Amino acid sequence: MLKLLSATLMFASLTAGAATSKDLIKSTESWDGNKLPAYSLTQPEVTIKEIVIAPGEELPWHQHPVINAGILLSGELMVYTRDGKKKNLKAGDTLIELVNTSHYGKNISSEPAKIVVFYLAEQGDKVTILDHKH
Repeated sequence: MLKLLSATLMFASLTAGAATSKDLIKSTESWDGNKLPAYSLTQPEVTIKEIVIAPGEELPWHQHPVINAGILLSGELMVYTRDGKKKNLKAGDTLIELVNTSHYGKNISSEPAKIVVFYLAEQGDKVTILDHKH
């Protein structure tokens, strides 16, 4: 009887689901290869945004004054910088965004591009700043 109970428990432990964890992205650099800036915060505030970009839509030129990272859930994006660098993202891709560098994204697919972005900033500070038009 004890052997049967042991075998049953062993089988149950082999078939039970087990949680897993893996890093989707981990780096000290943004996607263009620049080092992330070091900064300290008095009162950190985390913001998680879901951004949906229609097919063919271009976001305005903007910058992020804080470190942020995201994952593209659907669609396809091309991100451009003023100095000609670009990054293509497809659904499931992750990126560590540019900090204090002007850029914009364009949905280059026929479906909405949905990206979830995580920001770490000083409480109350803006996480995105639109560039002034020249």
